[in-house]
This record gives sequence, C-alpha cells and structure tokens, in this order.
Amino acid sequence: MATEKELLKKFLDPLKVCKRYKPKFGQGNREEGVSLSQFLDLYGDDPFYAWCGLDSELMYAAHKAAGGMTSIYRQIGKGCESLFREIIIDVTGYTDRASAAWSYKTKTSAGKDKTLSLDGRLEFDDIRSANVKERVNAWVAEYCGILGAKTPAHGAVFEVRQGYKSKDSKRQNGDIDNIAVAWAQGYMPVFAIFSSQIDGDLVLRYRNSRGGILVGRTDGPSTVSLFAFCREVLEFDLSEFFRRNSPIIKREVHETLEALLNA
Repeated sequence: MATEKELLKKFLDPLKVCKRYKPKFGQGNREEGVSLSQFLDLYGDDPFYAWCGLDSELMYAAHKAAGGMTSIYRQIGKGCESLFREIIIDVTGYTDRASAAWSYKTKTSAGKDKTLSLDGRLEFDDIRSANVKERVNAWVAEYCGILGAKTPAHGAVFEVRQGYKSKDSKRQNGDIDNIAVAWAQGYMPVFAIFSSQIDGDLVLRYRNSRGGILVGRTDGPSTVSLFAFCREVLEFDLSEFFRRNSPIIKREVHETLEALLNA
C-alpha cells in the first residue's frame, strides 16, 4: 500500500515540470525552450517586432505565463491520472500493476498501428479484495442501468482528467471512439473528472453514447460524484485526501505560478 506521502508525490511530481517551462517561439523542436536573453536577441533582431517594442521582458513574461498556464493544467491532469491509478492498485489488491491499465491498437490514416490507452481499469476477475469486488460489481451494474446498457463482462475503464472545459470536436470524437471500443472489449467506459467544471452538453453527449461520467462534486451519489465514488465504492476518501494536503499543494502551485509570471 502506498503511503499518504507517496500518493501526494504521485500527484505533485508532474507539476514540477512547469517551473522549468520556457516558451519556444516557433524555434523548431527546441526542447529546452527559449531563454529571456535568447528571446531579446530573437525579437531585437526582428526589425518589425523591435519597432513595435515587442522585444521586452514583459512580452517574454506574457508568453511564458500563457504557455505555462496550459502546462499547469496538463501536468495537474497527469498527476490526477497517476494518483487515481495508484488508488485503484492499492484498494483492489491487484497482484499485477498492469491490471490497472487498459489499451488497444488502432490504425492511423497512414495505415500504421497506433496504441491508445486509458488511465485506469477495474478488472472484475483481478480484484483481490472481496468487499471492493462486491461494491464494484454492484456499482457497474447500477451505472449500466442508468446508461441503458448490459453489464460488461470484464469491468470498467477510466479516462481521467483534471477538468473538461474544451468543446474541441476532435477530442470529443476520440472519446466517442474510446467508448465504442471499450464496450466492444467488455468494459464500461467512465470519464473521471476531478474538477466540477464540465459543459452540460458534453455530459449529455457522452452519456447518450453510453459513456459514464463522474465529476468532482462533494455532493451527489457515486454515479455522479467522483469523490462519492472513491469514498463509497473504492473506500478511499479522495476529497479528504485533498483537504488534508491542500496547504502543500497550494504552496507548490503558488511557487510554480511565481516562476511562470516572472521573466
């Protein structure tokens, strides 16, 4: 079983990447990004940008902050994935960590194989804890009743996200594809959204496609609230975990924001 400190590390480790973030300014595949001095040279050597006064530390800070905000959301999302998967491994008693992951192969437009994966899996047959297995089976059956679907043969798979504010059609279509493949392979697909912010139209579209959705609400039943699901089905109080560790998480985020908002 992972300790509280280890679980918190799973969540926070991806966020540390953001402190090192530097904008790339279209400079090829430059992994390390462009430093302030490199930016001032780059924009200072561009007559038009220099005439407009864009070769300034404030402009660099604005670019750094804009890209860094995206990076923060992305890295918090990775932390959510890692934390959720570790919770599943602990509470189920899986003997093989691979039981908590699910992936499948598909073809690209160029005819090449591509592997797509989701972030967590509750595999009926691999759950060692009898109590958890009973609750998971009952919860999946209840949710299938809500979706108007038959109970799957193997369990449930989860796509974990920190939030879902985008209405990007490409992402939605990819999610719908995942839903279809999951059902075809004997799993109920569920989107586990840590934030409570998700467009109602998306919830409706995914549920109409037979995809479950759990959101970060502190109220509501386990078929709606991610926190209720973790507490009542997995017997892990995720909301209390975040309340306890909020001061540490806030400090890490604050330090990251300070690093991003300075040139």
